[in-house]
Amino acid sequence: MIQNIKNFDLEQIADSGQCFRWRKIDEGKYLIPAYDHIVTVAQSGEKFEFSCTEAEYQIIWKHYFDLELDYGKIIAAIDKNDTFLKEAAEYGSGIRILNQELWEMIISYIISQNNNIPRIKKGIEAVCDRYKAVICKDEQDNLEKTENEIYGFPHLTDIEKNGGRQSLSELGLGYRDEYIWLMCEYEHENKVFFDNLRKCDYEQSMKMLMEHKGIGRKVANCISLFGLHHLDACPIDVWMKKIIDEEYGGIQPKWMSDRYAGIYQQYAFFYKRSK
Repeated sequence: MIQNIKNFDLEQIADSGQCFRWRKIDEGKYLIPAYDHIVTVAQSGEKFEFSCTEAEYQIIWKHYFDLELDYGKIIAAIDKNDTFLKEAAEYGSGIRILNQELWEMIISYIISQNNNIPRIKKGIEAVCDRYKAVICKDEQDNLEKTENEIYGFPHLTDIEKNGGRQSLSELGLGYRDEYIWLMCEYEHENKVFFDNLRKCDYEQSMKMLMEHKGIGRKVANCISLFGLHHLDACPIDVWMKKIIDEEYGGIQPKWMSDRYAGIYQQYAFFYKRSK
């Protein structure tokens, strides 16, 4: 299935620090798992070929890639006097904030703390491959083993029947394995928590997330932005602190409190890291 889409660039999104499981299989072509499914997407300019039906695209992937939001309009609203952000948005204009699964984002960003991207990816795959909770299926629900087989994120029961608590400590996650185990226990006993979390606004979701061991402000912001799609969330890491100091004289710019702060943060992060 082919679609023409503006402000959408697979490579920019893959390198923006918000997703860790995309697999680049060729130039401009990625294998992408989400919602227990996989899709292959190939890009040529603004033309995209999806390896799925129109129905699956409408149900899963259009939402996942946030294709209903007009990012061009958001870029156009940037203060013309903010040279840095305007340049950043132009440079990373193909970035969109993915609508990713909440559970995946919670576990991913617990693993991410004090970690670099290669190690984050390795840790995530170690967890998913170890417990083999569910195989992400292609359009034909093909469950045959292939080199592209990708497993979904485990829950408490998956871990308990495949080695238990001790097995987490064997995956090279360091102190983070305790946080994952505690979160899995909590999720198992408090299913309504996640439903309630999805109904919260940004400030309330931050408060609820930070009540959990292993989730500080930065991790909570990442979960809020990438797992709950609170576009006003603005994770502040070393790169963002560098931007504040070097581009704004140490004063936090107004856009970091904007309703689209999370989108602007992605443009700024991607641009600064690429310079």
